[in-house]
Amino acid sequence: MRTARAADLDDVTRVLAEAFAEDPVLAGFVPAGPRQPERLALLFAALLRGGPLPDGTVDVAVDARGGILGAAVWEAPGGIPAHRTLRQAPTFLRALGVAGALRAATRLRALDRARPGLPHWRLAEVGVGMAARGLGVGSALLAHGLARVDADGSAAYLESSTARNRALYLRNGFAELGALTGLAGSRPVAMWRSARVDAPAA
Repeated sequence: MRTARAADLDDVTRVLAEAFAEDPVLAGFVPAGPRQPERLALLFAALLRGGPLPDGTVDVAVDARGGILGAAVWEAPGGIPAHRTLRQAPTFLRALGVAGALRAATRLRALDRARPGLPHWRLAEVGVGMAARGLGVGSALLAHGLARVDADGSAAYLESSTARNRALYLRNGFAELGALTGLAGSRPVAMWRSARVDAPAA
């Protein structure tokens, strides 16, 4: 497990594109089709370059040869300044087209409105490549990130679009806040993990 570097961008976006090819939320941004893998990779490249990658909040799981098996993308408390996202507008347009970018903006606003007002780390994405699924890579990435969250004394937040993933998050201390509305074709569930407070000394 290590922090992703700029040179890892292509491998990380490839892994995430594989992992989210059938995600119901992202299907509203990038529908299935022959260009879906390329467009998803462009979308993730824009999202990563806009903040998490330069901020050092992208974790990668690697194999013995250094190949990337999976990645977890976190946003630190305070979020990502809008001007950094705007710099990636050309890549967003290449990934989504004008109409798709407008739909994505509407969906992202709906997601942002649901976020709690308390300071928190947000788990934006965690995904594992096809070849490494079922090996516990996703669980290891989650545990690694939550250790950083706990060391920071912070809470954590995410949106989950599948029951299987929600079961993993529930086992790791998250609680469901409720299903999100305003996202045509999907109803992800918001989840919150309160900050861990050390027990007082006896």
